[in-house]
Amino acid sequence: MDICLEMLISYLFLFLAFTVDLREAQNGCDDKLRNCGAHGPAIQFPFRLSSQPENCGYPGFTLSCTDTHDTVLELPISVKLYVKEINYTSKVIQLYDPHHCFPRQLRGLNLSSSHFQFKVNSNEYLYNYTLFKYPSPIEDKNYKYYNIPCLSGPTYQVYAIYYYRSIAELPLSCTKMYNLLSIPETILKNGSDYNVLQLSWSIPKCGHCEAKGKKCRLKNNSSKSQTECFPKDSKGALSKSAIAGVILGSFLLPLAIFALYRLYTYDKVEKEHQAKIEKFLEDYRNFKPTRYSYTDIKRITNQFTEKLGEGAYGTVFKGKLSNEIHVAVKILNISHGNGDEFINEVETLGMIHHVNVVRLVGLCADGFRRALVYEFLPNDSLEKFISSTDTKKCILNWDKLHDIALGIAKGIEYLHQGCGQRILHFDIKPHNVLLDQNLNPKISDFGLAKLCSKDQSAVSMTTARGTMGYIAPEVFSRNFGNVSSKADVYSFGILLLEIVGGRKNVDVTVENTSQVYFPEWIYNILEQKEDMRIFIDDDGDAKIAKKLAIIGLWCIQWHPVGRPSMKDAVQMLEGEEDKLIMPPNPFASAGPVQIHANIPIKRLNHELEVIPE
Repeated sequence: MDICLEMLISYLFLFLAFTVDLREAQNGCDDKLRNCGAHGPAIQFPFRLSSQPENCGYPGFTLSCTDTHDTVLELPISVKLYVKEINYTSKVIQLYDPHHCFPRQLRGLNLSSSHFQFKVNSNEYLYNYTLFKYPSPIEDKNYKYYNIPCLSGPTYQVYAIYYYRSIAELPLSCTKMYNLLSIPETILKNGSDYNVLQLSWSIPKCGHCEAKGKKCRLKNNSSKSQTECFPKDSKGALSKSAIAGVILGSFLLPLAIFALYRLYTYDKVEKEHQAKIEKFLEDYRNFKPTRYSYTDIKRITNQFTEKLGEGAYGTVFKGKLSNEIHVAVKILNISHGNGDEFINEVETLGMIHHVNVVRLVGLCADGFRRALVYEFLPNDSLEKFISSTDTKKCILNWDKLHDIALGIAKGIEYLHQGCGQRILHFDIKPHNVLLDQNLNPKISDFGLAKLCSKDQSAVSMTTARGTMGYIAPEVFSRNFGNVSSKADVYSFGILLLEIVGGRKNVDVTVENTSQVYFPEWIYNILEQKEDMRIFIDDDGDAKIAKKLAIIGLWCIQWHPVGRPSMKDAVQMLEGEEDKLIMPPNPFASAGPVQIHANIPIKRLNHELEVIPE
């Protein structure tokens, strides 16, 4: 196998030596004009189709085809318009809206981040407008306004007026909708004559190539978006390629057949994954997510400059949609999974709107490349605050830790009861709880989530899912009961005990430390009536720690029937500590646990034995 690969690589280098000058033929950018349909506009440089390689067009000039063979241009931010005509001589592209409603389509348009600008006549100007909703038609002719029928309804009318007019001049019953900034006046006029928007571009500059009778393309091996000229006639080069192909074909054929077979099998599996994702996104389109191309993702992340973290399913980078809007972009690993994690995240987060659940801003499914765009949370994960043994690094007081625990509980309760379908997370842990600028918690990472109906008391699972140490016993073996929403309750209980464990100055010491189970040690402290003030100076803080510990122990009962629901957990967190009672002992202790309060805490792993079904 290795010898075959070495021979294949050697022949490939030899073949490239013959065809190094054939960039245009090799990179998939041929001289023929392309279009989306028989009557669609011709597509050539600086434009390219999304199906072509990126170097076939200039950045920001990507077009796509619809199922009806229409040509679409996407402008910042997520403004999609249909292409009517492209004039490469005058550098003007004509766009239209099939729904005849530019004021709706251009909401959020930001041409400053693109190479396009509005094409207007010498006597036309760009204005800022504000759209207002009125309960009845306006008859006041003291100021100029435009009626927008496509946005109006049976009980109200929508009008656009100049942005600079004072609100005090308008009727009291008006309601402001949004602004349209720097647009031509003709966009607001009605009629078929005004349903065409003209944009022009000045970059890239290819006039000098056309003057020489040559064509224009991106320059290879350039860090910037530079262009170069090349001859239109490449017959000689193609002949050279044909000769080289005939000479080397007989040598490469056996190895090529083997390589093609491997590529075919991989490509077949990958296409099945892509088809599954595309079908899901087609069904999901009603939720109107923002879908980005991979080129957009690279622009948003500034070519993946700032890395925030890395996990089993992908790498997270910091990005920005504008100077004010920052995002976190997770690039999913190509070699991991079959797209189920991607579908889980999109399907789950698409139906969630809660203050304690991270918000999905957009997604990318561009061939085999997949990415998810989330709101950016500057304070990282809860794990960073509770896993450090250096107490000076922890800036969270006990009141804030209680608020964080309550926020997480409310988020999980919403997943279980607040949506149309019950959502089981299956990976609740401090690492998957992110903190915003005000240290408010938000649950993230729904790659292992499972959806089920609210009246379904148990879910079927073929394999265990989750992170070791946080997985409920019934997920490993049905001997403990059926898998249900109580699995998330168990994980939440472990999280609460970790919050308590990260705030104390004690250690657990026995002759065989591998026999010590951290939650059991906490239970023994409370059962033996040990005062939490031994480890925490402030009496109020000791009460909070005891409250979190008792609730955590209730949540990690080994049998699901013994655990509270998340609704009950929220009520316990909101209630008084004095009203809580100790739960039954869920542990079969191997012996007494010795407690010493003078040594910094040492966390111990405890793995559950997998019991076959």
